[in-house]
Amino acid sequence: MGFNFNEIFMIASLKKCVAPILTVLLACTLFFSVAAQDSGPGYRVTAKGVTVIPARQQGGVSEVQLEVITEKIIRVVAKPRQQLPERPTLSVLENLPATPAFQTENSDAVVKLKTASLIAAVDKNSGQVSFTDLNGKTILAEDPAGRQIQPAVFEGQPLYSVTQTFLSQPAEGYYGLGQHQDDLFDYRNQQVKLWQNNTEVAVPFLVSSNRYGILWDNYSLTTAGNLRAYQPLSALQLTAKTGEKGWLTASYANNRNHPDQVALTRAESVIDIPYLNDSKRILPADFKVAEGQVAWEGKISTAMEGMQQLRFTYAGYIKCYIDGQLMLDRWRQAWNPGSGVVDLDWKKDSQHDIRIEWIPDGGESYLTCRWLPPTTAQAPSTFGFSSEAGRQLDYYFVYGSSIDEVIGGYRLLTGKAPIVPRWALGFWQSRERYKTQDEILSTVKTFREKKIPLDNIVLDWSYWKQADWGSQEFDASRFPNPDSMIKVLHQQYKTRFMISVWPKFYEGIKAYEDFRAKGWLYPRNIADRQRDWIAQGYISTFYDAFNPAARQGFWNLIHDKLYTKGVDAWWMDASEPDILSNVDPGRRKDQMVGVHLGTAAEFLNAYPLQNAKGIYEGQRGVDPDKRVFLLTRSGFLGSQRYGATIWSGDIASRWTDMKAQISAGLNFSLSGLPYWTMDIGGFSVEKRFEQPNATDKKEWQELMTRWFQFGAFAPLFRSHGQFPYREIYNTANEGEPAYNSMLYYNKLRYRLLPYIYSLAGEAWLHDKTLMRALVMDFPDDETARQVGDQFLLGPSLLVNPVYTYGATERNVYLPSGGWFELETGKFLTGGQTIKAAAPYERLPLYVRAGSILPTGPALLYSDEKKADPVTLNIYAGADADFTLYEDDGLHYQYEKGAYTTISFHYDEASRTLTIGDRNGSFPEMLKNRIFRIRVTRPDQPKPLVFDDASDRSVRYSGKQQTIKL
Repeated sequence: MGFNFNEIFMIASLKKCVAPILTVLLACTLFFSVAAQDSGPGYRVTAKGVTVIPARQQGGVSEVQLEVITEKIIRVVAKPRQQLPERPTLSVLENLPATPAFQTENSDAVVKLKTASLIAAVDKNSGQVSFTDLNGKTILAEDPAGRQIQPAVFEGQPLYSVTQTFLSQPAEGYYGLGQHQDDLFDYRNQQVKLWQNNTEVAVPFLVSSNRYGILWDNYSLTTAGNLRAYQPLSALQLTAKTGEKGWLTASYANNRNHPDQVALTRAESVIDIPYLNDSKRILPADFKVAEGQVAWEGKISTAMEGMQQLRFTYAGYIKCYIDGQLMLDRWRQAWNPGSGVVDLDWKKDSQHDIRIEWIPDGGESYLTCRWLPPTTAQAPSTFGFSSEAGRQLDYYFVYGSSIDEVIGGYRLLTGKAPIVPRWALGFWQSRERYKTQDEILSTVKTFREKKIPLDNIVLDWSYWKQADWGSQEFDASRFPNPDSMIKVLHQQYKTRFMISVWPKFYEGIKAYEDFRAKGWLYPRNIADRQRDWIAQGYISTFYDAFNPAARQGFWNLIHDKLYTKGVDAWWMDASEPDILSNVDPGRRKDQMVGVHLGTAAEFLNAYPLQNAKGIYEGQRGVDPDKRVFLLTRSGFLGSQRYGATIWSGDIASRWTDMKAQISAGLNFSLSGLPYWTMDIGGFSVEKRFEQPNATDKKEWQELMTRWFQFGAFAPLFRSHGQFPYREIYNTANEGEPAYNSMLYYNKLRYRLLPYIYSLAGEAWLHDKTLMRALVMDFPDDETARQVGDQFLLGPSLLVNPVYTYGATERNVYLPSGGWFELETGKFLTGGQTIKAAAPYERLPLYVRAGSILPTGPALLYSDEKKADPVTLNIYAGADADFTLYEDDGLHYQYEKGAYTTISFHYDEASRTLTIGDRNGSFPEMLKNRIFRIRVTRPDQPKPLVFDDASDRSVRYSGKQQTIKL
């Protein structure tokens, strides 16, 4: 019943004069409470909802609480029998809206809680929770047998593992859950591991195509989606190449150039080399990992029918053939394994040939192959969450009339997304890495001389002396005058400067000793004497971002050493925390023992949130009006409120990896965090591209071009990666197709800044999303729900990246309505899949009929000139609306109302454009301006051009105008 016996004891002590009576009353209360619990279900109405004590306290649950957050958001808490003190909230805001009105209804079977928008019900027998609309139509229901709270112990502290599954609706799609690299979009019947790693971002917020979301409020290692456990390969029926049953034939060749020269063969039924040092233990001693190749061959079968999966993690080159068909072809560098899923729709007892080829990459290598069985026909379709450490089962059901409203509910719970500085929406140049200040300055100088638009130059890691990681001090031999360098960037080249900061400290440097003395460092990696990869290797550890004093100390360090020199933005690398790459979860938790708030197991995934919090609050503490900009390699529930943009980590430079970024970015955006980016060109490069022959150079240029075309329409637009150098002019010469195309899309991005910056304003004002999966705008379209390789940038632009080498066309799905080719103005009817032309220098771009697309002047950097004139490109065929958002672009005065909005409405029937009154003001606003108007109609196509006379031109001083077109 949740009695606090310590409080009862205190009351009795204070009331000694009535102790005998109180004792009797307490005894009776406890007796009848237990008797009521044993004899039947009970419930109570609270100020915020209801609490139900189920008759069958199954799954370790003693009570179920429903808390009304808003009329469309309900918090569900299932408490264990032995309750633990509540943990501090890290993701969900403490100051949520006042509880709205609700009603309760009790019957023999259920307790119902009704708000103005939905009904939540708790089964009084089982404790199952379900949600319906006001007409009784089911939105979501828990699996009646899908809740488990089981005791667990970590670092000697009692906790619980918690699991909740839900029943799926037919054809329902699931999205979000952060950013992952399996190239999966709809997670129905898929499994997602939520654990922060380089390229993998754990955000336990799932969005359904049925317009609801689930925020799983847990920070520990979590499995989401299909909770059935992956099995080792040995769980299948295996047959060797020579016909023996029970294993595959593994052939090891010590010369990858002659794989037919087999050095040894083994019978192997498991392929499982997942983490650091495993290859040394598992691979044959006589196998030359750095030079060799392995092949597993034979047959596989299962008595289970239906869709099943093989899931690989890999480093090096991996190919998987089923029945002679190439199903998987990937590469990843050795220190950062990738992952891939092969879907197999098999008949019962069917047998299939399999061949897996693996070329390791270096001495430390990784490869796993696991099998996920199909769901049995008798089992209901479910999805769920299962976390290894928590104090109670805790989630938020978020309902909406649209997916945008659902994401708005997520941000109400976890925080608004501040508007990024306008310069951040321009182009950023980076590489791994600029080694001197002369390289930084000469790069920016070349951009300006060649008139390639640029807003931000990025200095990656190792600007410090080799042995001084964590000092945050420039190596004076390579950066003799960093203050002057930044001043030149700002004043002469009008360019912003971003710098990489890691939460990492080398043993023995002054900052390490200061942090160690105050107890701010994780000590285990030091105790293990674990060396990193620099030169002979250095011993290091990370600071404890869960400690408020340590966060402040880290900010003070980068403030004094870097911010005072004029740094504009922060690149927060390795924020998982990646104390040691590619270790198993147990090793990561060992490395984090000593977390200020409790156990590492309980708080594992929230490190990037707290790391970002320290820098965001630190900068706003000393410079409260300058917008904070953070680029961080990992994020969590609520990261958006700290001005964080997440990038997809050290992805590989391959066509398959480029394609995977589309679905990765879309699911990340559907997780509620609006700002995402990637390394254009991929970070890690195959050796064949480092010193390419003519054939490989041709492919590299095309890969960079296609990736650049895609990147120009991502929320943030940045090029970065290992050698070859990533500057446009280092990729191709002026006049070559690659150069021409990249320059074209760079300039187009700047022309679109009035549109894109308005999207950023909408993300803050109305919780909108910039990079939009088609399911967001077409949730009832079954085809659109499955499209994960196209997206809308804002409401109007349909972007269709080309991710196949040599392709000159691609399939494009046009949802219902009408669509115009952006470049030609040609009109196409929606509701169909087309073969879209995609010549080398262009990607297929379409504008939705019923759109107003504002474009601005040509720019070399974002604030080179005011957005005047603005061309209002009207794409007719339907009514259209757009709101132009503007502010000063650099400060937080918009939080106090210092911004303007101008609404535009095009009426198709009357062919009129209404420019609304200007709302709001800010000191730098344009009081008088020019709007040019161009109308493209289905029967009057117009190519996209700039700076022409347009159809009409109007002067605007802030008052409403209606223009007949």
